Amino acid sequence: MDLGIAGKCALVLGAGGGLGGAIAEALAGEGAKVVVADIDLDAAEQTAKSITSKGGEAFSIKWDISDLSVIDQNVSLIESRFGNVSILINNTGGPPPTPVSGQAAEQWSKFFQSMVLSVIALTDRVLPGMKSSGWGRVITSTSSGVVSPIPNLGLSNALRSTLVGWSKTLAKEVGGAGITANIVLPGRIATPRITFLDEQKAKREGRSVEDVAAESTATIPVGRYGKPKEYGDTVAFLASDRASFITGSIVRIDGGMIASI
Repeated sequence: MDLGIAGKCALVLGAGGGLGGAIAEALAGEGAKVVVADIDLDAAEQTAKSITSKGGEAFSIKWDISDLSVIDQNVSLIESRFGNVSILINNTGGPPPTPVSGQAAEQWSKFFQSMVLSVIALTDRVLPGMKSSGWGRVITSTSSGVVSPIPNLGLSNALRSTLVGWSKTLAKEVGGAGITANIVLPGRIATPRITFLDEQKAKREGRSVEDVAAESTATIPVGRYGKPKEYGDTVAFLASDRASFITGSIVRIDGGMIASI
């Protein structure tokens, strides 16, 4: 199946590894020109090298998404090398595990800027280019906590839910311009982030990491953690011409784990 994205510029945030890296690899595999952005430049360069070693086209860029002042500069650099951004993958890091109550205002403000405001501001910067070409994809990776809140991930549950309302509203505003906006939710995908969360839970509860992982696996109908490639491939489809009638949606990539309807 030709996804119709060969030659299009894709900007992937947090692409130095994990879900972002898998998305970058999947898009490059379909012929997209990929900008690998990450706060860890070494990690971003590794992903870019992996793509180019397979014949893909990519370059890496250091990007601290909490710093709104670099958005215009970074996007201008991308435009000078690969043209307008046609595919934007909003993928931010998560806050530390915490209850939702009793958090300092400064903590809320810090993560609102890095997880929410950064996504909105970056999307606003690239939308004019998408509109001018009559084609665009805005895909935002959040968390299953937006539909089924996860205990002790209070900041994440609340702040990422904001992006769901934003994306749904954006989809209505830009649909007529050939632009789609969708949310993707990972279940238990085997990434370093999930390993960290399992380790934190094991520490809190005085259990082994293996026991925590086995307990989580038992809640997944397919009986295993997901593979990063499976996540990346789904996002690549949503970024494609073939998915032009899918917008304003929340797509779960979870092996059937998320309990809510």
